[in-house]
Amino acid sequence: MKNEENELIVQRKNKIEELKALGINSYPNDFKPAHTINNIMIKYREKNSEEIEKLSEEAQISGRIITMRVMGKTTFAHIQDSSGKMQIMVRENDLGERDYTIFKKLLDIGDFIGIKGRVFRTKTGELTILGFFFKLLSKSIRPLPEKWHGLKDIEIRYRQRYVDLIVNSDVKTVFEKRSRIISSLREFMNREGFLEVETPMMQSIPGGAAAKPFKTYHNALGMELFLRIAPELYLKRLVVGGIERVYEINRNFRNEGISTQHNPEFTMMEFYMAYATYLDLMEFTEKLISLTAEKVLGTPKIKYGEYDIDLTPPWERIGLVSSIEKFTGIAGEEFKTIESASRAAKRLGIKFNEKAPKGKIILTVFEELVQPKLINPVFIYDFPLDISPLSRKKDDNPELVERFELYVAGIEVANAFSELNDPQDQRERFIRQMDERASGNQEAHMMDEDYLKALEQGMPPTAGEGIGIDRLIMLLTNSNSIKDVILFPQMRKES
Repeated sequence: MKNEENELIVQRKNKIEELKALGINSYPNDFKPAHTINNIMIKYREKNSEEIEKLSEEAQISGRIITMRVMGKTTFAHIQDSSGKMQIMVRENDLGERDYTIFKKLLDIGDFIGIKGRVFRTKTGELTILGFFFKLLSKSIRPLPEKWHGLKDIEIRYRQRYVDLIVNSDVKTVFEKRSRIISSLREFMNREGFLEVETPMMQSIPGGAAAKPFKTYHNALGMELFLRIAPELYLKRLVVGGIERVYEINRNFRNEGISTQHNPEFTMMEFYMAYATYLDLMEFTEKLISLTAEKVLGTPKIKYGEYDIDLTPPWERIGLVSSIEKFTGIAGEEFKTIESASRAAKRLGIKFNEKAPKGKIILTVFEELVQPKLINPVFIYDFPLDISPLSRKKDDNPELVERFELYVAGIEVANAFSELNDPQDQRERFIRQMDERASGNQEAHMMDEDYLKALEQGMPPTAGEGIGIDRLIMLLTNSNSIKDVILFPQMRKES
């Protein structure tokens, strides 16, 4: 197969030389399309052959040749631009012998051409341009795959997304929806009075999440920097500064494993709302996501894999320990102490770090046994304090915090909480996180003195949330891997 491909590349390079000998530039830049293919399709789709013939209008389009069928002195081809594809027909009688020979012998599938002609319908009813002039605009040296076998070539699809987009129209549709989803989220946030901002992607202290960062080094400043794992602490500094509704659609970087739901570089929308609680954000999130689905898909009801999911509010709400009790039958009382929680986890066959705090053990049980079963949208709340270093404690139970996570189809889509705005409490939690780092937990939060200074200036009661944009797009496009919704996902080097 490789040798065959190499031979085709050699043949195409030889054609460039033949064109050059004929005085033809294989890469000119002097043809301007007057129409898109979609323009023509819309204009003529309701007209019959006689009506089209009476108009006798000229069409001028450009695009990539994706099929070609030579039939003696007539050649049919389909060309594709960003708006669609259309059949063209060229004949020796119209082009002349020289130009027709160039078309049928020196052009290939994959080449870009410009063509002028008139629109007509073939005997089978297909809208077609009968060309009386064409121009080669870009010679394709590498042949397109004749057959595209989906999953068999999935690694090539991710590595060569440009080829994937050419030959697979469904892929292009996914990324068009991605753009519309992000636009819809942005429009919603702007209507709700939020200010969009940009915060540093390189930070001296990585904060706002439990994750291992990527390191870099700034030569001029002579200091180590980290790619951000979250924009949280900078956005909350802005709330301190008086921006009471603020958001950022941002790229985050976490030096962790790659899976169907994880890419080391990913997109989030993070936002903060003063004078709100995590309960307010539950209603806000229901509205945000359901309206986005309706705007982009035309319905709040989605299909994800084998599941039919209705995003119409209100959504279920259930406590973290209560959800474990519901799906495993283990009584919530067994998670009261670290000793009983450890015994319960072992009885359930869950592996965990023996040095982990109680909250981490509970979360591990939840992620292993409960999360995959959460199909319809559900808010899981009442998270333990020891795994929520930036969340406000519950007034009626200081071992828990005012936090929720949103799950749909077993996927964590959002994480939100009422923010901790007590600087002394925050300092104590940072200190406990530093103890965890000293014990080997590289994901524990670092001390951030400047953030504590900001809190000491006073931050109003605030609630904040991060929504995983890539995961949300997976759900709304029925994509089973995060790599399907990221144009250029991270991959191992080719061997």
